Amino acid sequence: MPPVAAATESALRREDGALVFSGALDRAAAAALWPQASSALSGVQRIVLTKVTTVDSAGLALLAELAARLRATGTSVRIEGEPSGLAELRTAYRLAPDLDYPA
Repeated sequence: MPPVAAATESALRREDGALVFSGALDRAAAAALWPQASSALSGVQRIVLTKVTTVDSAGLALLAELAARLRATGTSVRIEGEPSGLAELRTAYRLAPDLDYPA
């Protein structure tokens, strides 16, 4: 699947059972990448953020929703990478490292 660029220079590609994001995951990127990301979930086990520069609350919402949809299929999703802003937002929203709410 070829990468899709958004106005924020963000992109998404599917690679070996992973959704691989790059660039800034901000509001514009979340809106632009949502259709591709949500339709590419089958067989995904990892969300790779190693090439993501920053994450804002809209980017976190995108990632958390994708992770929740994967968990709903019985997949134990792994999040790889810790871009700027992710740890702070995870803490603020009380999310676990896999972007789920702790039990």
